[in-house]
Amino acid sequence: MDETERRVLHKTETLTPMLLAMMLLSLLSVIVVLTLAFAKLNPETRYLLFIIDTSICIIFLTHFFYGFFKSYNKTDYLKHHWIDLVASIPAVEAFRFARLFQILRVIRLIRMTRSLLVPLVTQRNQTTLAGLLVAMVTILTLSSVFMLIVENGVPGANIITAEDAIWWAIVTISTVGYGDYYPITPLGHVIGALVIICGVSFFGVISGYMASILIAPGDHEQLEAYGNEMRNDFEDYCLRVEETQNKLLAEISALKDIIEQRDPSQNQSDKLP
Repeated sequence: MDETERRVLHKTETLTPMLLAMMLLSLLSVIVVLTLAFAKLNPETRYLLFIIDTSICIIFLTHFFYGFFKSYNKTDYLKHHWIDLVASIPAVEAFRFARLFQILRVIRLIRMTRSLLVPLVTQRNQTTLAGLLVAMVTILTLSSVFMLIVENGVPGANIITAEDAIWWAIVTISTVGYGDYYPITPLGHVIGALVIICGVSFFGVISGYMASILIAPGDHEQLEAYGNEMRNDFEDYCLRVEETQNKLLAEISALKDIIEQRDPSQNQSDKLP
């Protein structure tokens, strides 16, 4: 990548935690599409993966239109992100593989910035939100698919449809535990226990994130306060410099007056060698 291409890419798009989250969701979606295309699945599991892929497409469309309405130059935004809109269309398998271009674009941005830590550290609130989004989608996807595969076809099981698996995953990760759907196999119990642990950790992070928003000021407010403080210090420094300069000019003027008021004969003697 030459210098001109770097400048153009940096001008049109910068690496953000939410963009990294979209890349990870794109990777998850591509795995789902490949599973639908090549794996031998029962109808309920296939329908469940279709629902998951459609939900991810809704997230992609929301992110696309958010960036579109937020951008100043909408024509330039469409020029550089039209592939994201095409890849976000659900129920069209040919368009789903276009999400690979989004992954490649993010990889190019990572190569340009040379570090993942810079956007993750400087934008901590967005990093937390993006991490929560990826974690929630990943946990719901894996738990519902694995639970449906494990429980489906077992005598006495009550998680037998895609809707049952999704509802069980949502209720379990939220630690509500209605008890209307539950696993009966040993492997299902293990999956349920892991989901409960992830759910407790997940909502613990959400509680900490909400507390940081309500109690601590945001990054923008901190930067604005720091900028105002630096501006005030600079103004005070300029005032002190100006005051010192005025004092020096006054002393120079006073010395000049003293020299001019001296006796002319004394001035003449001072000029002799």
